[in-house]
Amino acid sequence: MLPEELIDMAKQVRMQKCESNRLEIKAAREGCPKRLYDTLSGFSNQDDGGILLFGIDESNDYQICGVYDAADLQRKLGEQCMQMEPVLRPLCTTAEWNGKILVSAEIPGLAMDQRPCFYKGAGRLRGSYIRAGDADYPMTEYEIYSYEAYRKKIQDELRPVERTSLSDLDETAFTQFLIKIKTAKPNLANLPVDKIQTLQGIIAEGHLTVAGTLLFSLYPQAFLPQLCITAVVVPGVEMGMTGEQGERFIDNARIEGTFPQMLEQAMQFVRRNSAVQTIVDSDSGIRTDKTEYPLVAVREILLNAMIHRDYSMHTENSPITLVMYRDRMVVENPGGLYGRVTLDTLGHVSADTRNPYIANLMEALGETENRFSGIPTIRIAMRRHQLSPPKFESQRGVFRVTLYNSKPTQNGSGTFTLEEEILGFCRTPRTRGELETRFSRYTLPYLMQKFVNPLVEKGALRLLLPEKPKSKNQQFQTVLT
Repeated sequence: MLPEELIDMAKQVRMQKCESNRLEIKAAREGCPKRLYDTLSGFSNQDDGGILLFGIDESNDYQICGVYDAADLQRKLGEQCMQMEPVLRPLCTTAEWNGKILVSAEIPGLAMDQRPCFYKGAGRLRGSYIRAGDADYPMTEYEIYSYEAYRKKIQDELRPVERTSLSDLDETAFTQFLIKIKTAKPNLANLPVDKIQTLQGIIAEGHLTVAGTLLFSLYPQAFLPQLCITAVVVPGVEMGMTGEQGERFIDNARIEGTFPQMLEQAMQFVRRNSAVQTIVDSDSGIRTDKTEYPLVAVREILLNAMIHRDYSMHTENSPITLVMYRDRMVVENPGGLYGRVTLDTLGHVSADTRNPYIANLMEALGETENRFSGIPTIRIAMRRHQLSPPKFESQRGVFRVTLYNSKPTQNGSGTFTLEEEILGFCRTPRTRGELETRFSRYTLPYLMQKFVNPLVEKGALRLLLPEKPKSKNQQFQTVLT
């Protein structure tokens, strides 16, 4: 960055008095901080990297203190970057402001095949960190494995499920598969059956694979009990809110079976719990039903969750979840974005496929096109339905899709305002970092200045640390009336 941009950043920090997922403040008035490894790791393990800003004293109300020696600071920072694996190359900038020297160090985000970046002195398992909000957290064993799986092209969908045998194969379902591939894949269909089963990733080492179990076994959840969909309908806008009779859930289902069976049951669940608006054409008199959510978008989301979720041993006990709130529907699946695709490029470029065998089998069964058209389809469907754009999130090994509806609120205002969303979210105390994550469509400074702080001033939100309003540990809680 330019020195002028560094000074502008310092002014913003002075005004906002907080850090973020891309900004870490250090005083460095008396020397270079000795252990920056956690932050270096956290920044480099996220797509956008991050910035270390030296010369501002967070403990003294974010006053400008200046650094002890800009040249020596950069040299010692470089030494710490050399202790990372892979080695980091920060881009440093210096600037003078009111007689004080500020230094910034831009830490680039590494490519997926280079992650996780870790401190060599601690090793990969203990030295890998991830940034969340304004703090660095140790990566879980699963998060580290996720990067390893991509780099080494580990195919967890082909893991043999040891309790299965060929007798657990649903012969009827597999025969239907053979019939469907005769036209689409004649060269494959002409091979011996056992060869087809092996080549298509259905059988391995005398057992059904994960893919084979989920697509062609008689009862997949007998062997993989948590690889299902849990679906609930919540009477409010956040989990924990209750209905007029004190009920926590309006509907609650555990959806099991093969992929096609789970897809159909999940769609039935959504239809059953969705509002339907009947529209009569004034010219023709024809009546049409408009569902609360476009069903084509819901189907694509569920398909993506099943096909692209993580099937490693680390996530065997984590089902796909479908939650219908009063104002939105949320579908989560284990396994964040895979490979080189980012949230910015999602749906705009061809993506790496975590489970290519499952994707190919579902295409052969006629359940999906396997042409990377799912995300664009969801966006177009929401736009045609005149609803807000879908929200996609990938955080700490979870991929989340949120569809918003236009159901009226209790006060009849027509749609949920952002203030109402914040108050619903903060029924449980929330930090700035949690607010930034939940409402990531806004920058944290804008969110705080335009919405959160006014709610505090009106008494709708309270500070759990009122004596320290700018504390990084501050939490915000809705004042219930």
